[in-house]
Amino acid sequence: MSVSDLFKPLTLLHGSPMRNRFMLAPLTNQQSEFNGKASEYDQFWMQQLSQGGYSLIQTCATHVEAKGIAFARQLGIFSDEHLPGLTQMATTIREGGALSAVQLHHAGHRANPLLGGIPSPASSFTVPGVNAISTEEVERIRDSFITAAKRAEQAGFDGVAVHGAFGWILSEFMSPYLNDRTDKYGGSLENRARLTIEVIEGIRKACGPDFQIGWRLSIERYGLVLEELREITAEILDKEMIDYLDLALWDSAQIVQEGSFKGKTMLSVFTELPRKGVRLGVAGKIMTAQRAGELLDEDADFVLIARAGILQRDFPLQVEANPFYESPKTPVPAEYLRQRGLSERFINHLRGWQTFVTRGSI
Repeated sequence: MSVSDLFKPLTLLHGSPMRNRFMLAPLTNQQSEFNGKASEYDQFWMQQLSQGGYSLIQTCATHVEAKGIAFARQLGIFSDEHLPGLTQMATTIREGGALSAVQLHHAGHRANPLLGGIPSPASSFTVPGVNAISTEEVERIRDSFITAAKRAEQAGFDGVAVHGAFGWILSEFMSPYLNDRTDKYGGSLENRARLTIEVIEGIRKACGPDFQIGWRLSIERYGLVLEELREITAEILDKEMIDYLDLALWDSAQIVQEGSFKGKTMLSVFTELPRKGVRLGVAGKIMTAQRAGELLDEDADFVLIARAGILQRDFPLQVEANPFYESPKTPVPAEYLRQRGLSERFINHLRGWQTFVTRGSI
């Protein structure tokens, strides 16, 4: 498949089509205000991205409850006070020609008490001294996801992306190792997946017919079982419950090391599933035009750009101009990022990635 195929449009089950096969991955950046309101740095970041040629731009992980916060300066969507900033972000993205989505997030047992968060574990053994949340509390968090989606729609976003990855609350509940509940949200795979399913179904019911729903899924670590995730994903695809699946892999070329799918690429485990009208995208070290094109050959419908999008805000346009484009190598000096418009808040966040910002660079 030619790199030029990355610029073919892609229809979705709901709403407008993607204009090409590039989606911006949700990127934590810790540059919002302490109360969760979008900052001037958030707005400038979105302004840059909106001119970058993406088909769909996701916000960073945006917490649906104040007590579900994970990061300092995390963007919020738990209050109507967040609407003006979110509305401005959605407007900027739309004016640039891309679709938009808020990534909905709750930190679960990893909520940060130093930031006002209250850990909400599925099980009582996960956080020392903290009991598992009650059934009523699970249902409240479910409803907070749904309310946040309605708020995103009110702000003018085309949809939301439900964060079911990296051990956050939906991922945590899915794990047989982190979830030992005996109520309707624990035990069988059906019960452990119930919170995710109810969130997705609730959003579909509460929002308009053109509202788009994505689901971010990770497979590695955090007590997750590949075979189980494949089974529940097959059900979600078969019922066309979502518009797109976002496979958040650490490496899009990763090979399964154990279990019944040993030796296969992680991506192929999911692309082999019948997906009906649902689109499937993949993230993970996509740093060149050629790699992005290869992933369409591997039966992904689109690619999610993360690190390459931080290094070069208009990655899709670079690929369009040069089918052999390669992203700059990391680590890079802080000044490199500064000259390209990243805020000091964002750069400080990236310093936590040992391989991203050159150590000692000012």
